[in-house]
Amino acid sequence: MKVRSITSFYDPACPQAERQLKRLAEVSEALREAIQQKLEVQSTRLGTSPFSCYLNDRPPAEVISCAIQLEQKAQSLGWQYLAMGPALPEHPWAYKLIPQLIRSTKNVFFSAVITANHTLYPGAVLAGAQIIHQTAQNSTDGFANLRFAALASVEPWTPFLPAAYHQVGSAPAISIAVECADAVNDAFSQDLTLEECRQSLLDSLQNASSQLEEVILPIIHSGGIRFKGFDFSPAPFPEDWCSLAGAAERLGLAHIGGLGTLPAIALIADTLDRGNWRKAGFNGMMLPLLEDSILAKRAAEGQLNVKDLLLYSTLCGTGLDTIPLPGDTSIEQLRSVLMDIAAISIRLDKPLTARLMPIPGKSAGDFTDFHFPFFANSRVLSLEGQPLHRFFTSQDPIHICPRRR
Repeated sequence: MKVRSITSFYDPACPQAERQLKRLAEVSEALREAIQQKLEVQSTRLGTSPFSCYLNDRPPAEVISCAIQLEQKAQSLGWQYLAMGPALPEHPWAYKLIPQLIRSTKNVFFSAVITANHTLYPGAVLAGAQIIHQTAQNSTDGFANLRFAALASVEPWTPFLPAAYHQVGSAPAISIAVECADAVNDAFSQDLTLEECRQSLLDSLQNASSQLEEVILPIIHSGGIRFKGFDFSPAPFPEDWCSLAGAAERLGLAHIGGLGTLPAIALIADTLDRGNWRKAGFNGMMLPLLEDSILAKRAAEGQLNVKDLLLYSTLCGTGLDTIPLPGDTSIEQLRSVLMDIAAISIRLDKPLTARLMPIPGKSAGDFTDFHFPFFANSRVLSLEGQPLHRFFTSQDPIHICPRRR
């Protein structure tokens, strides 16, 4: 188990924003040093309120300049990565600027809201598809889309990027993202009953949260900063010992992707729901295809496709994450899958994201060839999107009520 990120949050438009930022940097570093005594800390990250709010009405060149300056400032204060929050439906200009913002920065992540408050925004969905399509051309390997995600019903203070953002006008805050797919593997590898394995996992995560809180709370409170909580979504690392897909298979699957997979997803998700630690973010199943070695292997074997991963997100998950797609994937195909993500999120009242990665020059079935230590290579998946029309291509918001029992 490791801490994937100590993620700090602030609003650049707040009074005394500069002082808040410097104080956050001091607290973030103090937390890194203290937590490092218990668990390895992989990174520290900074998230802002939605950039379309604090940079609204500025010329595009000035917005880009501000993003570059903020990236430099964040790095000078010790943060390795920066998330500038999402484009919002009330600021359509912001969606159009994201591909250029990604191209102009190195370690800045962006996102775009496609649903909020039980409302689906077809115009924002189309804009999100256009961002992915355009950003794919930023590099020959499509890697730039790692720094963008479409957000469906995602709340502030999620510590995982690119979804991280702060609430406008709120006090500075910190939340913790934990890489713990290894703990899931360990729990379900034991020669115990199913309930004993589940309790073992729950005890492991609960114990980790308690030990970390003992370190975190005194440091944060003394800094006048709010602690939002932990995201114990079992983030994987691309080796089999830390594969969440592998952990699901240990429950009794021949392979993830076949019929009969859903009970394994449900069991792990339900176990996470039982935790009573302070929660921020998803705290659910995390199945990023290229970050999970077993998931990447099953996709390469043809055992797993986009529809399977979309189905699993209905039970619990972060959505579609690091999905390699053909380079000629169209805006229409991207729009259709984003509409699916949006509809699932609203109807089931759950946060989801889509981080899709069309790879120039690659076709469905081709092997990926990323040289990135946090990726396991796989095959490019086909995307069976269909053209949409009528109500789904309107600019009018679509209101959908979550399912009620």
